[in-house]
Amino acid sequence: MSSGDEKKRYYRKRTELFLLLEQMKLWPAKSGVLHGIKEIDYRGDYAIVTTHCGQRFTIRDSRKSRAARWLRNKWAQEACPKCKIPEWKLKKYSSTQFSNYGSDLKHR
Repeated sequence: MSSGDEKKRYYRKRTELFLLLEQMKLWPAKSGVLHGIKEIDYRGDYAIVTTHCGQRFTIRDSRKSRAARWLRNKWAQEACPKCKIPEWKLKKYSSTQFSNYGSDLKHR
């Protein structure tokens, strides 16, 4: 494969948020900035997400949440400069497709 060819990944649209975050390691902030996830601490239906720039969020596992929609629709506009997300990860994210068919990410 040449460097211009990007392998497309297909995930199901209605994947649980925690499974999606575990796979992608990216968090879309409300400001439109895409953060890299350093750690996810699960606590039942909730989790505490720590980003590489030191921010902490308490999130709820939901398929219809704002973060899940933003990841599926790729509405985040830019990457966080403090998180220093590698270029290969941004390319992988941009080539990811969400449809009714695709990988049914397995439970942790």
